[in-house]
Amino acid sequence: MNLVSIISQLTSGMGVSIYIFVVTLLFSLPLGLVIAFARMSKNPLISGISKVYISIMRGTPLMLQLMVVYFGPYYIFGIRVSNGYRLWAAMIGFVINYAAYFAEIYRSGIQSMPVGQYEAAQLLGYSKSQTFFVIILPQVIKRIVPSVANEVITLVKDTSLAFTISVAEMFSTAKALASSQTSMMPFVAAALFYYVFNFIVAAAMDAIEKKLDYYR
Repeated sequence: MNLVSIISQLTSGMGVSIYIFVVTLLFSLPLGLVIAFARMSKNPLISGISKVYISIMRGTPLMLQLMVVYFGPYYIFGIRVSNGYRLWAAMIGFVINYAAYFAEIYRSGIQSMPVGQYEAAQLLGYSKSQTFFVIILPQVIKRIVPSVANEVITLVKDTSLAFTISVAEMFSTAKALASSQTSMMPFVAAALFYYVFNFIVAAAMDAIEKKLDYYR
């Protein structure tokens, strides 16, 4: 079987991988900002909870987190889940994991801003929310784009971990094909997909970074 034929059979797996990638970004980026605010909160309880959450998400393997999200409802609460929950579990696991990483990126960007900018905004009559969303956030976004780009590129490859809970994404589909055909070609096709996908994502992030590099 040639490479083109194999790629056509991997199409459904490609779609699932792209779907997990898009959903993860759509939800983890805003959730990460919320967690960053909680992390910087002056309330020690809120700040402490967010620190523990970030520590757990960053300190344990994503593969293990996916298994906990999928098997947890049954083993902890005795709730039986259907096969349709596999994809939901994968998306939930990816979102809560990447939100923790994005939270720390946001926090470092926000805390790197000079205090003088907040004081100047206050003198000009800006409220706290106006100061953040109009003055601070646009500059923070510019500063954190390279770090976010690294995480986004990692996410492309991490979508393959969904096979842990038997989600039929790109890697698990390629593995099944390779096993049935006793051939390495499905893995070659999968590698090409991840490389091309990563190349497109990297090019898009590079374009965004150049667009925001207004000092030039």
